[in-house]
Amino acid sequence: MISDQSYLENDYKVYIDVNENRLKDGRLIPVSFVWEDGVCYNVDKVIDVRPGVSTKAGGMGLRYTVRVGNRQTNMFLEEDGNADRWFMERKHL
Repeated sequence: MISDQSYLENDYKVYIDVNENRLKDGRLIPVSFVWEDGVCYNVDKVIDVRPGVSTKAGGMGLRYTVRVGNRQTNMFLEEDGNADRWFMERKHL
């Protein structure tokens, strides 16, 4: 269990719960995620996956460009040695 939760203290970075599928070739595909207000959103399509940096929220890892409904947005898989975490950028404060 992670006792230091200082990684949660960022006004622009929203850590999210993600339902994902891991394909037999090793690719990780997000299926849905739960936003900070508790609403679950389905990922309709993964458009692109590449290493990327979140310039707004800070952090780096794999940037998934996804379509959710009629909107295109980015999800980030922040990889560290202990625990990989998904986050998205908060659009407005």
